[in-house]
Parts: sequence; C-alpha cells; structure tokens
Amino acid sequence: MEKYNKLIEYFKDLGSVAIAFSSGVDSTFLLYAAHEALGEKVIAVTASSCSFPKRELNEAKEYCKSIGVRHFIVESEELEIEGFSKNPPNRCYLCKRELFEKIFDLAKKEGIAYVAEGSNLDDNGDYRPGLQAVAELGAKSPLREIGFTKQEIRVYSAKFGLPTATKQSFACLASRFPYGETISKEKLSMVDKAEQLLLDMGFNQFRVRIHGDNVARIELQPEDFSRMLDESLRIRIYDSFKEYGFAYVALDLCGYRTGSMNETLKIKD
Repeated sequence: MEKYNKLIEYFKDLGSVAIAFSSGVDSTFLLYAAHEALGEKVIAVTASSCSFPKRELNEAKEYCKSIGVRHFIVESEELEIEGFSKNPPNRCYLCKRELFEKIFDLAKKEGIAYVAEGSNLDDNGDYRPGLQAVAELGAKSPLREIGFTKQEIRVYSAKFGLPTATKQSFACLASRFPYGETISKEKLSMVDKAEQLLLDMGFNQFRVRIHGDNVARIELQPEDFSRMLDESLRIRIYDSFKEYGFAYVALDLCGYRTGSMNETLKIKD
C-alpha cells in the first residue's frame, strides 16, 4: 500500500482537484483515490464527443453517481478543431490542448485549485503528444509522478472492488485512423459500431483500425485468434461490418498492441 498511501497524501497536499475522467482503468482509479483523500473537494470532468462512445460516457455518469462525486460533462467536438480532421501526427496534442483548457476553465469557475489526469508510467514508452499539452497547461499526472504501472493500477483496482479492474484498455476512436487519413463522423461511427459488436460477442481487448474508406483491420489478442475460425461467428462479423460500411475485413496476424498506428510514424528528434 506504500504507493497508494503516497497518492492519498499527494491529493491531500493539493487541497482540491478536478479529475479528467474517461471511465477508463486509470482515471477511475485516480478518481477513487482523489475522492477518498478529498471528498467533496473533488470533481470529475468528462468530455462528450463523436470520438467517445456513448457506452463510455454512460459508465462515467454511473460511476460518479455511485460514489457521490460531482460530475461535469463538457462538449469537446474534436472535428471542429482546426487541423484535427486531417489527422496529423500531433492530432492528440490538438485535442488534449482544447479539452484541458475547458477543464481548467471549469475548475476555476468551481473554485478547484488543480486539474489532474490519469496517464501512468507505461505511457512514457510510446509517442503521446497529448502529454505535451497536459504539461504545458500545468495539469498534474499523479500516477506517472508516483510511478504506477498499468498492472499495479489493475491490482489496486481489484483490491478496492473498482468496476474497471479487468476492463479493456481504451483510447479515443480517432486513434483507429492512420496518420494523414481524414477523420469523419461517418467513419468514427463505423468503427464504434464494429467495436461494440466485438464487445457484445465477448471479446475483451482488441482494436478495429480503419484504412481508407472501407477496410477494417481487427487486432485481437493472440489467444482469441481461434475464435475467428468458428464459421458462424466469422460470417456474422463479416456481414455486420459490411452493414456498417466496410467492404473488406482483415485480421491482423500480429495481434492487439497499443499505438500500432505509430509503427510507421517517423518521429524526428
């Protein structure tokens, strides 16, 4: 419990805090700890946009209600941000900058001293321009600062009975597009429907990446590959994806991994 106790003391030193809350594994754990440390001096803020599935928004609402945290929803329509829909390599920076400016404004209005977000130590190993925006605006990153890994967060979440202990990792739907390909509401909806279908079919950790206008590339955990050999399931997935607007459906033989769209991205020093 040493790290968790440090987290509690961290929040007590802040006095009051607004948590950027997505209902994911990390931000749920962060909100739980903040609420335990500060009680009513904590608020949760969730963004509503076309790249954030309704199921995630509903889960955010339900969790805040269950623990008695004041919950605010801000409209953050990324497609209206200049340059975002063109999906440049710094897309996440553009989004996070706009969103956290709104969270800081809300925190100030509510008399909250600090803003915190849920990135963890593992996030240091990938290309994440959104963290630059977080740092520039002065948001706190307690889990990274104290040194929590994703696995540790899951262990603590299970210990405290949090509903997200075994929840799949999630990133906004815009991350399903190769850099340089235009992001649209229509294609975001196609990806959302496709991923919801796989969730409903019992798959836990996966991604549906979209290439061009009509190619779906499914990333599954290798242990789930054998399920795709079931003819009825395979045909149901294919037929459903066709209904959503995909012409081709492919299984990535490398399997699920975070940040796979970064694999072809050349980052200059």
